[in-house]
Amino acid sequence: MTAGNPDPLVTGPRDPEHDASATLAFEPEYAAALTQRVTSSSGESAVVISPLTGQPLAHVPQSSNDDVAEAFRRARRAQVAWARTSLDQRAEALLRLHDLVLDRQDEIIDLIVWESGKARKHACDEPLHIALTARYYARTAHKHLDSERRLGVIPTLTRIDVNHVPKGVVGIISPWNYPFTMALCDGIPALMAGNAVVIKPDAQTMLSALLAAELLEEAGIPRDLWQVVAGPGPEIGAAIIGRADFVCFTGSTATGRLIAKGCAERLIGCSLELGGKNPILVLRDADIEKAAEGAVRASYSNAGQLCVSTERMFVADQVYDRFVDRFVARTEAMTLGATLDWGNDMGSLISENQLVAVQAHVDDAVAKGAVVRTGGRARPDLAPYFFEPTILEGVTPDMACFGSETFGPVVAVYRFHDEADAIARANEGEYGLNGSIYSQDGARARAMARQIKCGSVNINEAFGATFGSLDSPMGGMRESGLGRRQGAEGIRRYTETQAVGTQRLIRFAPMFGMSDAAYAKVMTASLRLMKKLGRP
Repeated sequence: MTAGNPDPLVTGPRDPEHDASATLAFEPEYAAALTQRVTSSSGESAVVISPLTGQPLAHVPQSSNDDVAEAFRRARRAQVAWARTSLDQRAEALLRLHDLVLDRQDEIIDLIVWESGKARKHACDEPLHIALTARYYARTAHKHLDSERRLGVIPTLTRIDVNHVPKGVVGIISPWNYPFTMALCDGIPALMAGNAVVIKPDAQTMLSALLAAELLEEAGIPRDLWQVVAGPGPEIGAAIIGRADFVCFTGSTATGRLIAKGCAERLIGCSLELGGKNPILVLRDADIEKAAEGAVRASYSNAGQLCVSTERMFVADQVYDRFVDRFVARTEAMTLGATLDWGNDMGSLISENQLVAVQAHVDDAVAKGAVVRTGGRARPDLAPYFFEPTILEGVTPDMACFGSETFGPVVAVYRFHDEADAIARANEGEYGLNGSIYSQDGARARAMARQIKCGSVNINEAFGATFGSLDSPMGGMRESGLGRRQGAEGIRRYTETQAVGTQRLIRFAPMFGMSDAAYAKVMTASLRLMKKLGRP
């Protein structure tokens, strides 16, 4: 698609540093080519709106329930052959994807910014994360998926092999906030494990997910193995759940409950990364500058529209005033803008609905007595859905933003007197996705981390230490989800564990004319002997 055109998404002047975005216009032919990858025969379409301009980018064909059924039919047929493909061949395709994503990252980043409105430096995280994911699972496939020998009941006479066999076709329902990453990062291990994928990306960011599908095919993944359907979740989500062998979902806790119920009715597995109200603890011995810099990234990356971003900050009395002053100063020094260039520290919210929700949380808090230290306003002069990075003090339990996820660039700062109280307050509510602790005493911070009810906790970092470490599992506790992505857990969730036992010489029944009573005594004596020999 990109041959002969270094900037296939845009028309108009552009220099290598992407600084002249105000003069650029999105190229509709580019989007039209991508939308042909949707499995659709309905004749209907839905518009994709850019948060940069509020104008349409593309009209995406919509899938009917019959189209979902056809997508699963194609995927199942392709999966049979793919499951017979060796791990090394699958890994070669993922390593080609690694290189393609890095080679075409400018194109990928452009499209992400056009669709999501996020700052370019935050969009850049997405192709980098996918390259990491592809390389990790390509290099560790044998470690995670090769058959394993386990202890047999009778030493040397019982052989046990444990196999990790693919589930079949995985249904993925991906969100809009990281449209390229989330369209691929859960599907890559599914493919590596020998499965096919049917994915329904969010309607607001279909083009980034369709570009991901194009890159998979270019890397050598058979086209039918990765099927893309489009449509509202309430209309085609049930059709996906009703046909998949496993479902992977990232989104709200409310929707996650519905998906879990549907999967339970069919007795299939699911992994769910859901909501969060993520805390940071700044201890009395924290490096204030490092904590303030981390707080900016934790709170405002992708305009706060990140599952692991921070919305609650608990700061020790001894450093509270100094920390908040530095946090406010760093926030006010941010460069705001909704353009394609590299100079922005924060971009736009995704949609009018998101803007309304964020504004409502701030207005409610202010009306009930919270103090805005900085921000608190929409900025339509920058983009239609832009909202300023916002710091609140004096947030109380009667305010909507106290316990409900805002999913925007809004953070509440609280003072604490002792660390036990800070831990208890960080654990309030039903969420448990990500947390952070800032302290110069790493051992003490790691001990505290064990008491934080979150699936990941970062020390002296916002979220990158865990999320960027692909060997580390990532997911939520409590109402923040089920299951884990990344690491061994992230690929084995897409497999069935099969035990194969091979028995030699003797059977598990009386032999040589032995009575049942005598057999029971022999087995009892054998168990006592194996305990003395230290056998598990």
